[in-house]
Amino acid sequence: MDLIRNLYAAYIQIGPYQLHWMEIIGVTFGLASAILGMRRKVWAWPIGIVGNLILFAVYITVTFDAADGRAPLFGQSGRQIFFIATSVYGWWRWNQVRRLNDHGSDAPAIVPRWATTGERVFLVVGWFAGMALFQQLFAWLGAGWPAPRWYFWADAWIFVGSFLATYAMARGWNEFWLVWIGVDLVGVPLLYYNNFVPTAVLYAFYSIFVIWGFVVWLKASREEKPDIEPEDVKDTVTA
Repeated sequence: MDLIRNLYAAYIQIGPYQLHWMEIIGVTFGLASAILGMRRKVWAWPIGIVGNLILFAVYITVTFDAADGRAPLFGQSGRQIFFIATSVYGWWRWNQVRRLNDHGSDAPAIVPRWATTGERVFLVVGWFAGMALFQQLFAWLGAGWPAPRWYFWADAWIFVGSFLATYAMARGWNEFWLVWIGVDLVGVPLLYYNNFVPTAVLYAFYSIFVIWGFVVWLKASREEKPDIEPEDVKDTVTA
């Protein structure tokens, strides 16, 4: 923890705010991953994992040592772990789809599509059920830290929504951009409220970027030939 604290302590002073280098580097990796994701490049996943590791160090340091006055964000810390796990799956799956459909190394790894009705139900029910569960967990973890109840609900909304958005991206569903919009609507105010200004600015930019990304993916899903997915091959062999 001492090493993480020392790395986290490095910053540049701009007006009244300290811009921590780890936070800046982490959100930069996140932005690069988002751009590559919009372009459907497999490199989006490993680059995103690096950003997740850096941001985990930022948030977990605040959780155990809030000496700089920032509030502990248990959801922000924990979701980096879920991001990494889901990103490993997405990395594997995009490679599988690319190979199965014989996409060249320079071509997009996948062809996006709309989720089915069942998949959309999974997203909606999973989001609200997960939020109910994790807000209680975060409240227990933060029992010694005074916070209004809405704070834990908001943190849980971001946590579960981020996980579902990453999973939907791995599956190639257009809806993943819409889930991110829902996350940003809560995430930007919460991060700014807790003085994570660079991260809040990044997510504010994401709010515009995801609309662009959604349009790009929507166009691709209409114009490109749908992928044969690994699950389709398995079902065909079984039949």
